[in-house]
Amino acid sequence: MKRLVVASCVIVVMGGSILMSSSLHAQPYPSRPIQMIIPMGAGAAGDISGRLLAEELKKILKTDIVVVNKPGASMVMGTDQVAKSRKDGYTIVYTNATAMVMARALEPENVPYDPLKDFEPLGLHMFFPVAIAVPENSPLKSLADFVEEGKKNPEKIRISSPGINTTASFNIFIIENVTGAKYTQIPYKEGVTAITNLLGGHVEAVTFAFSGLIPFATSGKLRVLLTSKKMSDFPNVPTFQELGYKQELPSPWFALYAPAGIPDEVKKVLIPGIKQAVNSPETVARLNKMGGSLIDYKSPDELRKIMGDEYEAISAIAKKIGLRK
Repeated sequence: MKRLVVASCVIVVMGGSILMSSSLHAQPYPSRPIQMIIPMGAGAAGDISGRLLAEELKKILKTDIVVVNKPGASMVMGTDQVAKSRKDGYTIVYTNATAMVMARALEPENVPYDPLKDFEPLGLHMFFPVAIAVPENSPLKSLADFVEEGKKNPEKIRISSPGINTTASFNIFIIENVTGAKYTQIPYKEGVTAITNLLGGHVEAVTFAFSGLIPFATSGKLRVLLTSKKMSDFPNVPTFQELGYKQELPSPWFALYAPAGIPDEVKKVLIPGIKQAVNSPETVARLNKMGGSLIDYKSPDELRKIMGDEYEAISAIAKKIGLRK
């Protein structure tokens, strides 16, 4: 009889454990904190915009969003970590065009993932237009002057950039390819140094994120000659296409991704939640105060198309001008 009672108790306990386990697995997503990897250092423009988005997403999903900075290898390292993470929706990445397009188009051997196959696009957040600027006292008053000087005196104009494999730098290669002008690019690891060296007369021009140039432009220290996307606060600064060129200059963007293969029930929660967070009036207002960015939500399908189109265009140009085989 005692054995029967013990056996019955064991069955009840086991049954309860199974039911508890089943109920845990059946809990709706998200049932615990979500980790958001940002593959750059704390304090960078992309880190700030990602954290503001995470704050809003936390309210919408009603769970903690734990932001973890994982800088390294032009944002490839932290992005790759997410590609290899569990496909359960609890690890996502806030990354950009450099990691998802530029690096693969220019140095495919150094990118251990396939952006189109190894990730699930969740939505594009914003663009960070890049610009070309010169000191206010420069004889180069317009992009036409910049191009003409680059033709008359090839490589005489030194232009500082945030790195050869960045969108800002690549846009100079595009301008050279389209116009026939030639410049000498000087890459800097620190964007601030690129700007201060321009102001100090060590270079004649700079290509950099518009957001980083705004304080110097508004104070009258720099003249902005060109932007990759139209900025409402600077209506007199033209885009490349506005000047009559057919080639569009790409702009860096930031978007959210999960590893490919996350469950449909997770996507049904994450994707609309991200769209709502991106379009939140409060978040938009806070980001607009920073200046230099364009909040422009794109759906996962639109984001996938942007990635594919930019990769094909940049790869073709890179091969044409000899940056890759």
